[in-house]
Amino acid sequence: MAKTDTGITDVPSAGTPVRITTSNQRVKKIKFTALAANSGLTYVGQSDVSSTNGYPLGAAGGVDATLEFDFGDGSAPFNEFYLDAASSGDDVAWAVIFA
Repeated sequence: MAKTDTGITDVPSAGTPVRITTSNQRVKKIKFTALAANSGLTYVGQSDVSSTNGYPLGAAGGVDATLEFDFGDGSAPFNEFYLDAASSGDDVAWAVIFA
C-alpha cells in the first residue's frame, strides 16, 4: 500500500513563497487545490514562485483551481514545492502519494 499524506498550507504574506514541507521524501503524485474561501489567485512553483513565475490556481475553488503532477516512473522531492498568493492568508490544500 502506498504511503499518502494530505494537508492545507497557508500563505500568511502575499508575495512571500511558503515551502510546503522540509521533508525530502520522494513524491510519486501530488495534487494542489485552491480553497473556495480564497480572495485571489494562489501560485504553485519552486523556491522562486511568484505571480509571474508560478502556476496560478483560480480563486474560490473554480474550474482552474486544481493542479496535479504524476511523475510516472520517476519522483520529485516533496520539499521542492512552494506556494505564493496574491492575497495574504489564502490557502492551498494538497494530497500526495509517496514513491
